[in-house]
Amino acid sequence: MLKITFLIYIGDIKLTEFPLLLAPMEDVSDPPFRALCKKHGADVMYTEFISSEGLIRDAAKSVQKLDIFEYERPVGIQIFGSEIESMKKATEVCDSANPDIIDINYGCPVKKVAGKGAGAGILQDIPKMVSLTKEIVKSTSLPVTVKTRLGWDENSKYIVEVAERLQDVGIKAISIHGRTRAQMYKGEADWSLIAAVKNNSRMKIPVFGNGDITSPEKALEYKNRFGVDGLMIGRASIGNPWFFNQVKSYINNGIILDPPTLKEKLDAVQEHLNFSIKWKGERLGILEMRRHYSNYFKGIPDFKRFRTQLVTLEKKEDLFNVLNSIEEQFIIQQQ
Repeated sequence: MLKITFLIYIGDIKLTEFPLLLAPMEDVSDPPFRALCKKHGADVMYTEFISSEGLIRDAAKSVQKLDIFEYERPVGIQIFGSEIESMKKATEVCDSANPDIIDINYGCPVKKVAGKGAGAGILQDIPKMVSLTKEIVKSTSLPVTVKTRLGWDENSKYIVEVAERLQDVGIKAISIHGRTRAQMYKGEADWSLIAAVKNNSRMKIPVFGNGDITSPEKALEYKNRFGVDGLMIGRASIGNPWFFNQVKSYINNGIILDPPTLKEKLDAVQEHLNFSIKWKGERLGILEMRRHYSNYFKGIPDFKRFRTQLVTLEKKEDLFNVLNSIEEQFIIQQQ
């Protein structure tokens, strides 16, 4: 029997039948990490979130986050802010970087963002959220997408209505994290409301689910159980860019791929470190790579002394010597 597939579109951007999106994660979803995720199966990339105020002030850190590369397309630039004029100007700046998508962050729960009415903070003012979105859609010819949460707290989970209103002002896809702002990242993500958005007969745009996708088995379960158009994957991919292909293999073929070998992990770390240094310079590239080592080497016995070296050494050559010594101790002695 011929299988009928339904491709997913964000505006005119054609994706696979069930796309996997790399979540925008501050201090994680930079070009070096995105390159590995793309290599290992991510379908849509999003940048780290970028401050609209930082962009229009030409702040170096914000502007650097606009760097995108041809091989990672389709790629979206995500911006956040609470002022309509600043967000419109930031959208124009993002346009000049030539992304495929403009994404609005209405989900970040951290106090320094939400406390200023940006990120998830705007969930306390839905009319402003809709107005801001409308103005951004009008400010660009690119498809605009939104990442958000169920609501501000347990008493304001209006996501079904909110998603419909955002669609009505022109967004082309929505990604929903199944928690409220009050929950931060605690407790279990509630996908029932994400399913309610997808099952709303008025919704015509793709609905992507996010939150607690920790295994290929759970990815398939949630695909079938909640009917979303695709998954946005965040924390499960940190130190594990192979996760995207693992999910695809299980969903498409029912095959659980073997986890990466230590050699494959070491190769990925070296690739990640090299790109990080090339993109940010040696000092900053080495410094910002330190947050990744524990995730890449999670579960490896007697690894503490190597980790201590990796997070304290300051020279590229010294770090690669440590990585080579890891290979010698854990791999060569096993042969």
